[in-house]
Amino acid sequence: MEPISSALKRQIVVPSFQERYDTIRREILENEEVQRFLAENDRIVNKEMVERSLPKLHEFISQSSVCCNCGSTENCTNYLKGFIPKLFISQNAIDVEYVKCEQKVIEDERRDIESMISSMYMSKDVLRARLKDLSLDNDSRIEVAELATAFVEKTKQTGKLPSKGLYIYGKFGVGKSFVLGAIANELATIKIKSVLVFVPEFLSEMKHSISDNTFQGKIDYVKNAPVLMLDDLGAETLSSWTRDEVLGTILHYRMAEELPTFITSNFDYDGLESHLATSQKGDVEVVKAARIMERIKAITIPIQMGGNNRRQ
Repeated sequence: MEPISSALKRQIVVPSFQERYDTIRREILENEEVQRFLAENDRIVNKEMVERSLPKLHEFISQSSVCCNCGSTENCTNYLKGFIPKLFISQNAIDVEYVKCEQKVIEDERRDIESMISSMYMSKDVLRARLKDLSLDNDSRIEVAELATAFVEKTKQTGKLPSKGLYIYGKFGVGKSFVLGAIANELATIKIKSVLVFVPEFLSEMKHSISDNTFQGKIDYVKNAPVLMLDDLGAETLSSWTRDEVLGTILHYRMAEELPTFITSNFDYDGLESHLATSQKGDVEVVKAARIMERIKAITIPIQMGGNNRRQ
C-alpha cells in the first residue's frame, strides 16, 4: 500500500513563490485604475519604483476605490470603513492614502448637524434617498425631479449654489421629504452641507433653547446653512413668537443673503399664508403672515407634487 504522505505529495501541487508573485504582479499591473495612474504619471514613475511599490499597489486593488453606496459605513468592506484608497507618489515611491467616501461625508455631516439641532430628523428611506430612486409615475413628480436635478447639476457645473430652492407642496405621504433627502445626499457627494429640519419639532426645540441659552447659536447655525431644508412647514402649531422671531428671522436672513432654501408643506402658498396668519391664541395677523410669505416667495420656486400616499 502506498504511504499516505506519498499520495498527498502526488495530489497536492503547491505553486512556487515565484509563480504566486508573478500572478499577483500581473493582476496588479493589469488593473485599469493602476494603469491609468501609471499613465498619468509616466514622467515620474519608472520600473524600479513600480517594483518597489507592488505591496502598496496590491493594497490599493484589494479594495473598492469608489463609494459603494452601501447605505451605511457599517456595511463597508474596505480596510477602513467609510474610506476609499487613492494612489499618490511620495519619496520616490507609490503610496496609498485614504479619503472619506461619499457615504462617510454624509454621515459625518449628519452627526455634526444633530449635535447642534436635535430636530434634524430623517427616516431610513430618506437617509438613503437618491434622485434616481424617485418614482416618476405622474407629470408632477417628473417636474419635481427635473427641477431638483437641475439644481444639483447647476451646482456641480458652476461650483455655485443657485439662490432659489423649491417650495414643494402636496398631500401627506406623496414623497416630499424623500425629495429633500435625495437633494441633500446628492449635494453631499460634492461636499455641500444641507441642514434638514422637521419644522414642528424644530420650533418646539427653539422654545426650550431659551432656557439653556442655546437659542441664538441654533438660530445662527440654521440661518447660515449652505442649503436649508424646512420639512413640513404648516404642520406646526404657531405662536406669534415662533412665526416672527424664529421663522421670520431665518427666512429674512436667507432672502437677504440669497441662500437656497427648500420647503415642503401640505399647503400651497395661499394656504400657508392663511395658516401663518392665525396664531395658537386665535389672533389673526394678516400683515405679519404676508411678510413671511413675501420672504418665502423670494427664495423658493413653487411646485406641486402629486401621487398616492406611499406610507400606506
